[in-house]
Parts: sequence; structure tokens; C-alpha cells
Amino acid sequence: MKNNKKLKKDKIINSDKKEFEKYLQKIEDPNYEGQDVSWHLPENATLIEKFKYEICEKILSYQQDNNLSDEEIANQIKISTGEVRDILYCHIDYFTLDRLITYAGNLFTTSRVKVIVEPHKPEKHARRTV
Repeated sequence: MKNNKKLKKDKIINSDKKEFEKYLQKIEDPNYEGQDVSWHLPENATLIEKFKYEICEKILSYQQDNNLSDEEIANQIKISTGEVRDILYCHIDYFTLDRLITYAGNLFTTSRVKVIVEPHKPEKHARRTV
């Protein structure tokens, strides 16, 4: 009886592993454009794209730090769960900057939403003496 249960459990685990591997192959395909993967910031991103991406990352960090579900974030921001997922997956093309700032303002207190502009500092290298 005990061996029967173990065999069934092993079959379920193997089946789950196969499904997961199939899913990984699907989403790791370079041509995959599904909704359930994070987008990367373009190599030549504009300043606005960088701001939008950073806001999305901050919202994701807030969710993870506070162990909140997508639904809980949606309720706090007052948007749909689908829109929250687009934010969490950094689908920045779906949102304007002012819209993301508004959502961040709904999630964080307005005193915690800041824009910091810093001049680019070239990296310092040690001088070589010959």
C-alpha cells in the first residue's frame, strides 16, 4: 500500500517536472513573446524608458519585500491585476511615465516618490607609470 502511494507520488512529480521543462523551453525560446516574462531595458534606452523601468522595479521590490500578492498590489494601486502583472514584468511600453508615477504615488506615500538626477561621472582608473 505504501509503495503504491510512493509510485503515484513519483509519477505526479515526474509529470510536473516534464510540464515545467516544456514550459521553460517555451519561454526560453528567443522568439517567445508571451506576457509572462519580464522585458529587459533596451540597450539604447531613452531617459523616459529608464525612469519607467526603475519605477516598475521599485514596485516589484515593494511587493517582494512585503510578501504581497498581485491582487493586493492591484487593490493598493487601484488598477486591474493584469495591469499590475504588466508592471511587475516591466512591460514599460504599456504605460506612460506619468501613469506609472501616479501608480507609485498610490502605492508609496508621496513623500517617498522622488526623481533623482545625477550627472554621469566617468569611472576613475588607476594611472599607470612606466
